[in-house]
Amino acid sequence: MMNKAWIGLVGAIGLLAMLTGCSGEKEATAPEAAKENKTAAADPLDEKLRKSFQPLGEMPVPADNEMSEAKVELGKQLFFDPRLSGHNKSSCATCHAPGQGWGDGLAKFATFTNGEGPRNSPTVINSGYYTANFWDGRAKSLEEQALGPIQSDKEMNQPLDGLIAELQAVPGYVEGFKSVFGSAVTAENVAKALAAFERTVVIRDSKFDKYLAGDLNALTAQEKKGGEVFLGKGSCASCHTGPNLTDNAYHNLGHSGDEGRYAVTKKEEDKGRFRTPGLRGLSYTKPYFHDGSAKTLEDVVEYYDKGGEAGANKDPLMKPLGLTAEEKANLVAFLKAMDGTNPTTAAPKIP
Repeated sequence: MMNKAWIGLVGAIGLLAMLTGCSGEKEATAPEAAKENKTAAADPLDEKLRKSFQPLGEMPVPADNEMSEAKVELGKQLFFDPRLSGHNKSSCATCHAPGQGWGDGLAKFATFTNGEGPRNSPTVINSGYYTANFWDGRAKSLEEQALGPIQSDKEMNQPLDGLIAELQAVPGYVEGFKSVFGSAVTAENVAKALAAFERTVVIRDSKFDKYLAGDLNALTAQEKKGGEVFLGKGSCASCHTGPNLTDNAYHNLGHSGDEGRYAVTKKEEDKGRFRTPGLRGLSYTKPYFHDGSAKTLEDVVEYYDKGGEAGANKDPLMKPLGLTAEEKANLVAFLKAMDGTNPTTAAPKIP
């Protein structure tokens, strides 16, 4: 007959087993339990979205223009310096203002003489990921693009030889170029410094980016449904693809009155075609399209839903979509989930 002490010991052991969850059965480890929960909670839409989009990688940098803090700071000074214009009144930041989504908020840019330019000022955001720059792709790199507006009589109207002479007369720039490039001020190095700064204007922290990185709760149910429209009925992914959400190609959306890519290639099929823009930071970069004709993202969706205008040489992809009001709202919500933080910056001290 067992004594009371022994019975008490057995009971205590049994109670301890109950409290700690010990039993004769093998308990799943934490990683195994998490895996089981993840599998049980797997959503087909999440799987579809995450397989269909690519995360944005590191900014590509040319071998002959490596990044450095000093070079970026020099480029920033030049970007905000009105000396780059012929009348010393406007800078790159005039048409690409940080507070305006690195655009100017206008349908079409203001010319050197305060008239209206032919096209909308494209945002600088993520521009370093493009394989060509400007709406018509006439510049193959940011370095080439940087010098275009400076010399254009419609934009900054500043001859390069005049600009170099002006900058060379500024001790701060003489010192800066010597420190960064080991040379005097040159047009080539002005372009390199500007391009280096522009490559720092990046959005990669959007809810969409966090979702692709593995946070499945970063997008709301509505935003995910919008992603489904984007991939399917909306046909957006036909052109807005790849890590920067652009095919880096040119399409005619039915607008008329601008030759577009044709002015560069002289190929008939390129008439009215414009480069597909990336989509991050859209809420900051309105108005939209090369002519700024869409004031809101809702306007953009409506334009695509009706199949665009009836301009000549319209892309075969531009067909009526038949989206419902709910699908349109979901699509706009998904596009806004790509906003992230506008990479604003204060103007530097100009030499």
